[in-house]
Amino acid sequence: MATNENKSNKNANQPPRQQPRLYHDLMTPEEVIGIREEVRNFCEEYLAPVAWDIGHREESVEAFPFQLLKQMADAGLFRIPFAAEVGGRGLKHRATATAIVIEELSYFSNSVAAIYDVHCILAGHALEWASPELQKQYLAPLLAGEKIGSFATSEPLASTDLSVESLVTDATFYDNYIEINGHKRWITNSPVASFVVLLCRDGERMTEVVVDLDAPGVTVGPPDKKLGNHGQLTADILFDRVRVPLGNVVGQRGEGLKIALQVLTYGRIGIAASGVGMAQSVFDHSVERLKTRRVFGKPLATQQHWQFRLAERAMGIENARNLYLKAALRMDDGVMFPEPEAAMAKWYATNLASEFAREGIQIFGGYGFTKELAYDGSHYHVEEVYRDCKIAEIYEGANEVQMWVVARNIFGKEITG
Repeated sequence: MATNENKSNKNANQPPRQQPRLYHDLMTPEEVIGIREEVRNFCEEYLAPVAWDIGHREESVEAFPFQLLKQMADAGLFRIPFAAEVGGRGLKHRATATAIVIEELSYFSNSVAAIYDVHCILAGHALEWASPELQKQYLAPLLAGEKIGSFATSEPLASTDLSVESLVTDATFYDNYIEINGHKRWITNSPVASFVVLLCRDGERMTEVVVDLDAPGVTVGPPDKKLGNHGQLTADILFDRVRVPLGNVVGQRGEGLKIALQVLTYGRIGIAASGVGMAQSVFDHSVERLKTRRVFGKPLATQQHWQFRLAERAMGIENARNLYLKAALRMDDGVMFPEPEAAMAKWYATNLASEFAREGIQIFGGYGFTKELAYDGSHYHVEEVYRDCKIAEIYEGANEVQMWVVARNIFGKEITG
């Protein structure tokens, strides 16, 4: 049986990249093309050797990739999404660059892409609405990798439905503090995070509040055991008469839903990019497998069925990447809610990843169905993608909701609601 170190090193032996040959990138700004190259080099050096372990260890705080996150912080990856005024790199096309970071991360590990998405896009971007004092206290250490951020909207009975009537987490305002009571669920990074940006019911409106997770009255549950994304830790958070300063409100009171929806729209672009990253990874591994696996004396790629199927997948990846880049570029142009492109991109890319991951297992046969072959300790990335990709169709707006958003753009709110 191979050691964990040996298993990890095998993951660094990647198939040839097909994206540079097939995708002629005419939309991406030059500065963002440079970000892709930078992040790809980082991933090949630091993420690829540990990706298999991250994706296969059971969820626990001890298994969380703290060292990798420190390396990401040291490389400045957490600063890519942000303006120079708050400590970021100050790129002109920050949303586009951020989405490309997530595509490159998810090529090797959708767990790490999800950690980055919540840390930077959800928690980090929400804090762009915060006061300079809050940004100094929470955003600056987030960018430096000194604090891990989390973001909480979902509850046991409120996820897709974020109406005031559905929320049970309350923020009650007193003269010199806010009291938080409630229960959040599926909160990414919470078992290892320093703070959470929290959507609360505030009377008949909703307000975002930052809460330290080591504050008295806060209980973070153990990590959930999930089908996939094992490196991405999620857990329940309970709030029992938690007192936080009045200054911990993000934006203005009553702006919580607006902030949450804008942040989640940004997140959907990121999830679309993760779908592309996973699909591209399956594509590259499958092309190599079809060329090298011999059946009846010939490479499996000589079968026209697989030639046509991979041609279809190449077209799908092309379309999915164009959709998320278009949505991100619109956001960089100042469009707060770039619809319908963000919804289209999220649905199309994650649906593609799920369909193709199933096909990738078929291409690899029994090897693709195996987490680890006992004979020699070998393993194949398509198995991990098959488990990881399903959640991309669910979180940050289920794909059925994305269909509804597109339909609303077609027919109008007066018909679709």
